[in-house]
Amino acid sequence: MIKYKIDIMQALKEKGYSSYKLRQSKLLAETTMTKLRNNNTKITLENLNTICTLLQCQPGDILEYLPDKE
Repeated sequence: MIKYKIDIMQALKEKGYSSYKLRQSKLLAETTMTKLRNNNTKITLENLNTICTLLQCQPGDILEYLPDKE
């Protein structure tokens, strides 16, 4: 299972990107931000690229893989 290591919306806010600014600048759609708030990892690679660019990080800095429990 893929999980977020960090609260992405909080990290964006700390970098100066409010939800309003993200929407107005068309950096992330409201549906994507809702997924991020709900810890839903089903986002596109394009959105992941945008997030990594804004946060100046690598995907591994914000995502982790945890094996499913059997």
